[in-house]
Amino acid sequence: MKAKQIPGVPWQHSGAYHDTESIKKIVASDLSAQKFEILKERFFSINHWKDYCGKGSADFRLFDSGGSYIERIPQKGDFMRIDIPGPGDIEAKGYDWVEIVLVDDHCSDDELERYLICCRPSKIPGSNTDHIAHFYSRESSSTFVISRGHDFIKTAVYGRNEIPNYKKTGFWGRIRNFLISTGGYTRITKMQWKSYTDGLLDF
Repeated sequence: MKAKQIPGVPWQHSGAYHDTESIKKIVASDLSAQKFEILKERFFSINHWKDYCGKGSADFRLFDSGGSYIERIPQKGDFMRIDIPGPGDIEAKGYDWVEIVLVDDHCSDDELERYLICCRPSKIPGSNTDHIAHFYSRESSSTFVISRGHDFIKTAVYGRNEIPNYKKTGFWGRIRNFLISTGGYTRITKMQWKSYTDGLLDF
């Protein structure tokens, strides 16, 4: 199978990928609009994603470009700090970091409404180092999407070009990233994403 070509999602060139989607069918279009408003509020409340996805899921926190914790709608240039179950980045005190590189609301032909947040592995905001605090390289991406049609609402996460980070990290980071990429953690990550997409739709 090939990676889906989704508007706004980076193309798959190399490495691993995943397409994780959850769909809730809704008969009445006015009801889908009501449910989507709830979903939209959840989607833009990054600091509360764990509340919707269960205790075993990753914990996300939103920070601005200077590294300050913030409670607001995410914007391009913001960062997410991720506390994943299992070993985090040693140099980042056990956390992984991604930068929000795109926030988009363009719809495709079969959608009435859609919102997208695209992220890439990054350094710690405000730091002067080139150390990428993540087990994937900067070329990798995760794109979060919610959308609705006449009879459905949908949540998705699309991972693209998932290449282990061996360059922009230290010695222990390379060992950690190697173990993650060659072990069973990839499967656990995909389960985490499915928990996320299902959880946002669990009203």
